[in-house]
Amino acid sequence: MKRLLPLCLILFLPFLTNCGNNDRYNNYYEVSVAQTTHFAASGLDLQAVGGLVQKAKDGADLERLLNDSKTGINNLDLDEDGNIDYIKVTEYGEGDIRGFSLTVELSEEEEQEIATIEVEKTGTEKATVQTHGNPHIYGHNHYHRSSFGMTDALLLGWMFSGNRPHYHSGWGHGNYPGNYNRYPPRSFDNYQRDIRNRNASSTFKPATSSTLSSKTSSPNAGKTAKSIRAPLKNPTTAQKSFQTRNPSKQVKSGGFGRPGSSSSSKPSFASSSSSSSSKKPSYKPSSSKSSSSPSFRKSSFGGGSSFRSGGK
Repeated sequence: MKRLLPLCLILFLPFLTNCGNNDRYNNYYEVSVAQTTHFAASGLDLQAVGGLVQKAKDGADLERLLNDSKTGINNLDLDEDGNIDYIKVTEYGEGDIRGFSLTVELSEEEEQEIATIEVEKTGTEKATVQTHGNPHIYGHNHYHRSSFGMTDALLLGWMFSGNRPHYHSGWGHGNYPGNYNRYPPRSFDNYQRDIRNRNASSTFKPATSSTLSSKTSSPNAGKTAKSIRAPLKNPTTAQKSFQTRNPSKQVKSGGFGRPGSSSSSKPSFASSSSSSSSKKPSYKPSSSKSSSSPSFRKSSFGGGSSFRSGGK
């Protein structure tokens, strides 16, 4: 019997070793952390933008409210320079359909349309208001819509007030109103919490198409800026190329959705390249010789203005 005991221990030793390794593999999955990517669109909530129609008195005031840090609606930082982008407002349209184009200048040569606000007067007392996100920023068919009485908002009365010149922002990149100071973006969580509170009583609802009786074109339709680092829903070829060479600060090495390499000098566990779910992850020792203990790698997946004659 005494002779059998050492033999049993020898036979069961590989099994015990594998159990220990399985625990390590399980720990790898337990501590894996997925990186969350926030798209540029999350920096300007268009439901909240629609709500400004009831607060602004004219085009210049709409631009002021969009860029006011106290209003807190604009959290865009397309080039990720650590400052909120200034949003310009350009009025357009004629007859019963009028609109505002919202754009950002990343340089004197590059301007990106972000969204439009369009209003259709229906009869003498009602108006339909819709916001429409630029497809490169928000993806296709991103709308919010509501209806108002013409007397419910000063802005509506101003937009349809006879034959006057369209509002065209006189501000832009490096040229800001005297009372405007650039400010840093808030965290994603803080911005979303504030927006949820703001939108709690909003009458604007999501939609997937326009309900305007006819189409009117924004004068800035088709304007795109390639120098955008923030992730886009539907980037142009030029924007994709720029982002490949200048990835977002949110994205770790390895690219969108790919595991980034760990900066730890200790050994780490990584998933096997095999697609079979039955195979266990392979153990990859670190190239560093300074550590003797294993670790587990985390998987990273407003103010002045100028005016321009009416018309489109």
